[in-house]
Amino acid sequence: MPDRYASFAELARHERDGVDYAIVCEDRKSPVAVIAPHGGYIEPGTTEIARAIAGDDLSVYSFIGLRPGRPHGDLHITSRLFDEPRCFALLARSEVAVAIHGRADIDDPLLVYLGGLDTALRDRLRETLTAAGFEARHDAQRYPGLHAMNVCNRGRSGRGVQLELPRSLRRHLTADPACLRLFSDSVRAALPV
Repeated sequence: MPDRYASFAELARHERDGVDYAIVCEDRKSPVAVIAPHGGYIEPGTTEIARAIAGDDLSVYSFIGLRPGRPHGDLHITSRLFDEPRCFALLARSEVAVAIHGRADIDDPLLVYLGGLDTALRDRLRETLTAAGFEARHDAQRYPGLHAMNVCNRGRSGRGVQLELPRSLRRHLTADPACLRLFSDSVRAALPV
């Protein structure tokens, strides 16, 4: 299903803050911002995973869909068009963004797709995730995150990364605190902090 809105301004004209969506933005003055632009009921689990990775010291942002049962496209703004002002202000103060996204299981329900223009960080993430027992790849996937306007590439460096997590893995991570801690620690091990 296609997205209903092509910009945050358009979405904000039709949806209600605090009823249809909420925004969490915590600027911790860190060089890395962990973001979930499709959190809450849009791509379930992404907000929780972003918060776990951010911990108490990394900046964190999430655009959160509040109403269960709505179609994915109702509040989803594609990553290269995502332009929510608080997110952009946070990214302008951050060197690099790490974007957490959700995707369908397809035929690989545990595989993390890695993308973004920061290929060195992307490759470090593949190494640290794989070493921790998670499957991660950046080749031959549908979500490369290579567009310069992709929200993951909007930090000061102009390069960032995105992690596309399948629904089954998101469910497992949010249901198992020890596994979520292992995943978060493996992501943080790759970050320039």
